[in-house]
Amino acid sequence: MAGRGTGPDFVEALARGLDVLTALGDGPMTLAEVAAAADLARPTARRLLLTLEEIGYVGLRDGSYALTPRVLRLGMAYVGAQGLWDVARPHLEDLVARTGESSSMAQLDGSDIVYVARVSVPKIIALRVEIGTRFPAAQTSQGKVLLAALPPEEVAPTLAVPTLAGLPPYIGRTLDQLLEELAQVRARGWALADEELAPGVRSVAVPVRDGAGAVRAAMNVTVHAAETSVDTLLDDHLPHLLRAAGEVSADWALWQSRPHAEASGPGGTLASWSTRTSGRPG
Repeated sequence: MAGRGTGPDFVEALARGLDVLTALGDGPMTLAEVAAAADLARPTARRLLLTLEEIGYVGLRDGSYALTPRVLRLGMAYVGAQGLWDVARPHLEDLVARTGESSSMAQLDGSDIVYVARVSVPKIIALRVEIGTRFPAAQTSQGKVLLAALPPEEVAPTLAVPTLAGLPPYIGRTLDQLLEELAQVRARGWALADEELAPGVRSVAVPVRDGAGAVRAAMNVTVHAAETSVDTLLDDHLPHLLRAAGEVSADWALWQSRPHAEASGPGGTLASWSTRTSGRPG
């Protein structure tokens, strides 16, 4: 991990600190385990851990280091800046009320999806999901939607990025088979994952678009395969999901286009009047 920066302004110490935070995402670790996971010398890992502990992002207990709740500020700051939760929450809640099933929103990060919004129901399911959870994109309905939104020539390089989800490698479709499925997803506007991520987990997902029409996230309905058939998922739940995602997209476009003013100087003179989507004065 360390030493991969090439730009003149690259700060290796910052990158190493982020490597440590990423490593601790798998759970509490000793100093030696952190050093090994982040590919760092023990003295370097120790200094980084002590720094992160001092500023509140890491805690030490019983000889092991672990992330603290302060780390949530990093992820939630991103979600808040995008307006995702404020926009999506009422629609997710309404969708869950209509279907009786959990619904989430995710975005693509390398070859993984990352959950950025979720409303769940108390059902036993094989995988625990919360804000910040990562799964390999190719094994999920949301991931397929997001991969299908990429230019076809970018899919293979994206999938080549090592997963950070901590799950075993997926053995299934070839790249050509996946590309064929993504073409179908792109044409019909939704994706299905039928027990591909874990036994008993079945889901359908659709795109969420920004004001320019670009796919920025994916929204799903997840069911237990033993309780809900594929036909029920597609015939009964998918129409509600499509409607909810359309409403989220419309509200997100409005949120992005809201006017805002930027003040500069001690007198508070307006420097520009712009919109979130364009970023241009006008």
